[in-house]
Amino acid sequence: MVKPEEKARQVIDSLLEAAGWMVQNLQEVDLGATLGVAVREFPLKTGAADYLLFVDRKAVGVVEAKPEGATLSGVAEQSEKYISGVPENLPAVQEPLPFAYESTGTETFFRDSRDPEPRSRRVFAFHKPETLLAWANQPDTLRARMRQFPTLITMGLRDCQIEAIQNLEKSFGEARPRALIQMATGSGKTYMAVSSVYRLIKFANARRVLFLVDRSNLGRQTLREFQQYVTPDDGRKFTELYNVQHLNSNTLDPVSRVCITTIQRLYSMLSNESDYDATLEEQSGFDTLPYADKPKEVSYNPKIPIEQFDFIITDECHRSIYHLWRQVLEYFDSFLIGLTATPSKQTLGFFNQNLVMEYNHERAVADGVNVGYEVYRIKTDITEHGSKVEAGFYVDKRNKLTRQRRWEQLDETLEYAPQQLDRSVVAPDQIRTVIRTFRDKLFTEIFPGRTEIPKTLVFAKDDAHAEDIVGIMREEFGKGNDFVRR
Repeated sequence: MVKPEEKARQVIDSLLEAAGWMVQNLQEVDLGATLGVAVREFPLKTGAADYLLFVDRKAVGVVEAKPEGATLSGVAEQSEKYISGVPENLPAVQEPLPFAYESTGTETFFRDSRDPEPRSRRVFAFHKPETLLAWANQPDTLRARMRQFPTLITMGLRDCQIEAIQNLEKSFGEARPRALIQMATGSGKTYMAVSSVYRLIKFANARRVLFLVDRSNLGRQTLREFQQYVTPDDGRKFTELYNVQHLNSNTLDPVSRVCITTIQRLYSMLSNESDYDATLEEQSGFDTLPYADKPKEVSYNPKIPIEQFDFIITDECHRSIYHLWRQVLEYFDSFLIGLTATPSKQTLGFFNQNLVMEYNHERAVADGVNVGYEVYRIKTDITEHGSKVEAGFYVDKRNKLTRQRRWEQLDETLEYAPQQLDRSVVAPDQIRTVIRTFRDKLFTEIFPGRTEIPKTLVFAKDDAHAEDIVGIMREEFGKGNDFVRR
């Protein structure tokens, strides 16, 4: 019968091999066989390490194995003895060794002894040998560099954006793994985030940042923010200095410092799906996936290792994605930053209650950043109750990707609920009714006494819905293209 610790080592062997390590017994060591070699039961001055890790023939760290179910926080003391017990004649990148893992195969902790305050953190799997080599060759660690940010150039930033960046960098300096930023809609969350990403890349030498959005049209907006951002100390635009990739395929550009995508596509990439349906990105997973769905599970993918991103920024993080997608986020050995205007209790819990910025709508109005509002509700019978199209009628069917249209006669009566409106079912007359009512009531009930149409934001459910709104609004107001833009 296999002992629990031996069973754990079998799992650890497979995890190491998946990450690119060659596992060898002490009696058959060949450190030149590949870049990364993990040697079992290697004798040190302080005892035998379960695994001694070599990269490019030099020792870089240890793995201490424990049976499944063992608590690992106290095991760090044991691995600490091993990284400090390297024999004098053994080539090593430095002494003590920089890297230590404690693992049961089911749970793995990692720490870098060179950090200002070395702290074990849970990781999904082991890092690749190339990564440990690169980290070992750096003069300092990411967590050390994040204690040395230069003074923020505040020109062009609102007070709330300055406060958010400074508080976020304080959180980074304390090596807090998750941080939540609450900023009212319209107060400049994305611009603040781009400013922060620029400082992370330039001053902390972040290798790659992932910017997760709720749906693809928000990804395009985020890309434009990066393209338009003028760096305050250099004067060039962000994309003139660093490559930014908005994923429209399942292939990461190796030279991009920023990657923008949806969590739906990221899950598809981790799962090695070859037939990803891009229409899934047109709507929020919050709107389309029921909360009762089984959470998405991921396995280690050597093409996208856990160290792929140093930072993950997740926009609209108040949405209930963490029930379904939590493991996708926790797969990466990354700092997580959440952006939201309306955090829920679940969101606060996910980000360890580390709310580094709280800037609600009331503060934004008081500061003159936003204006107050009153709700003028326009209801239609269809939006309240849904409707139906009788069998025999012809309907206009659209292809979501190509936008090609074709007329098709209904064989059966089509009934639809209010929730389907402007998603799977489009009723142009309903859109026209709302816009016409807005137009007719604009100067009498909504803004009595005004003679000019105020700047107005119209929120749409997706790109196709926005396209319908733009065309109908231009017609109903009798205006040209400049009057309303998507």
